[in-house]
Amino acid sequence: MSTTPRHEFYETDETITLSIFDRGADPTQIQVEFGARKFSYTNGDKSLVLEPLKGQINPEASTFFVGKVKVEVKMAKMAIARWGGLIGDAPDLLAAFPSAPAVTTTSVKPRKNWEGITKGILESEKEKSTDEDPNVGGDAALNSFFQQMYAGADEDTKRAMMKSYSESGGTTLSTNWDEVGKSRVTVKPPQGQEWRQYG
Repeated sequence: MSTTPRHEFYETDETITLSIFDRGADPTQIQVEFGARKFSYTNGDKSLVLEPLKGQINPEASTFFVGKVKVEVKMAKMAIARWGGLIGDAPDLLAAFPSAPAVTTTSVKPRKNWEGITKGILESEKEKSTDEDPNVGGDAALNSFFQQMYAGADEDTKRAMMKSYSESGGTTLSTNWDEVGKSRVTVKPPQGQEWRQYG
């Protein structure tokens, strides 16, 4: 018998961010499927299916990230609008357009795949014009730099980048596997801020 994990969401005009609280989830066991009006999450006996979504999403631009306490899902909306909820029979603004094909992402490797966890995130960051994102010179340029750095790196450097970023909660990015591989990477919050563990 499957159980539904606790979940919550918040939205902007462009995205839905869904947090699925599944502590210690193994990225190799999780199955996530994005459809035009459907989202599903499966991890062993835990299952969450949201259908029909209140609006249409773009499966190709939607991503997920497995953390220690929760799985964070970002769904890219096809139309700029507020939904006010996740599911329902609200009129679909894009019903006249053909729906995007469903995309299924499944991890099947037996060991922790540091590269696979963030590959989808790195690939989903596309260059945007200043019309789409007024901060195009900021985060997009920085993400582009890190993508180029990662793409040209050797396996040890890639492992170091993934491990340091993941274990530090995004506060540290190291390319030195000799240093990072020895022990757990500690969280280093920005000066004047403190780190708190939630969940």
